[in-house]
Amino acid sequence: MHASGGRRATGGGSAPPAPPAPAALAAKVRTLAPSMTRSMQRVAEAVAGDPAGCAALTVTGLAELTGTSEATVVRTARLLGYPGYRDLRLALAGLAAQQQSGRAPAITTDIAVDDPIADVVAKLAYDEQQTLADTAAGLDTVQLGAAVAALTAARRTDVYGIGASNLVAQDLTQKMLRIGLIAHAPGDPHLAVTNAVQLRAGDVALAITHSGSTGDVIEPLRAAFERGATTIAITGRPDSPVTQYADHVLTTSTARESELRPAAMSSRTSQLLVVDCLFVGVAQRTYESAAPALAASYEALAHRHGALRADRSR
Repeated sequence: MHASGGRRATGGGSAPPAPPAPAALAAKVRTLAPSMTRSMQRVAEAVAGDPAGCAALTVTGLAELTGTSEATVVRTARLLGYPGYRDLRLALAGLAAQQQSGRAPAITTDIAVDDPIADVVAKLAYDEQQTLADTAAGLDTVQLGAAVAALTAARRTDVYGIGASNLVAQDLTQKMLRIGLIAHAPGDPHLAVTNAVQLRAGDVALAITHSGSTGDVIEPLRAAFERGATTIAITGRPDSPVTQYADHVLTTSTARESELRPAAMSSRTSQLLVVDCLFVGVAQRTYESAAPALAASYEALAHRHGALRADRSR
C-alpha cells in the first residue's frame, strides 16, 4: 500500500495485470524471493529450478515436494503474478519447452579468487546479460509509461541515491540536463531533504535504492511525497519501505551476490537500464526540443574533444 492522502500508484483501480510470460518467471522469483517467507521461498526455488518437473505436479504434489502446504503453493503462485496454481503450471510448461529448445549456459557466475582473467570476463559478461534480461522481463511497462509522462511534464526533477545508486542518479540527471530539462541529484543526504521540501505538485522526485530501505533515500522521497510532488521509486524490492511513498514503482533485478561481486555492482547494471528507458521515453516525447538541445551540447563540447585529439597527435 502507498502512503496516506488518497494517492496510489497508477493502475490502482484498473484490472489486474496479465500473468508474467514464462520467460519472466525466473526473474520474478529472483526479485521476490528475499521478501517471501521461507516456505514460499522453497516453492519458488523449486519451480524456477525444475520447471518441467514441477509442471507435472498437482498442487498437492508440489506441496509435498517442498514440504509446505497447498495454501502456501497457491499463495506463492499469486505472489509471482498468477491468478492460481493452474496458471503457474501452464507457465512452467512453457518455460520448460523454451529451455529444452535452447542450450544451457556453459558458464556460471561463481567467480573464484584464482580464476583466470578470461574466465572472469566471461562470467561477468554472462551475469550482466542475465541481469539485464531479468530486469527487462520483469519491468512493468504501464508504470514505466506513467513515470515517463511525469518526468516529461515536470517543472523540476530531483533524483535521490546513495553510494552506487547515486552514480545512477547522476547519470540520469546529466542526460536530462542535456535535453534542456531541470534535474538535480544531490549526493549529500541533508541537501537532498532540503531540496525535497521545496518541491510541489508538478515536480517529480525519484528514489533509487536496491534494498528499498535506505533511510537517506526514503526521507527525501517522503518529504517530496507529502508536498504533492509525483514520486517514483526504482528498487529491487517491490514491497520495501520506499514504495510506501512512491506513486510509481519500477522493479529491478540483480544477479546473485558473491564475495567478489557485491550487490552494488549487479544492482547498478539493472538500475542503469531502467534510467536509460526513462530517458529515452522522455526524449521521444520531447523530441522537438530535445534534439536541438542535444545537438547544442555536442557542439559546445566538440572543441574539447578536438583539442584532446590534437594533443595526442603531437
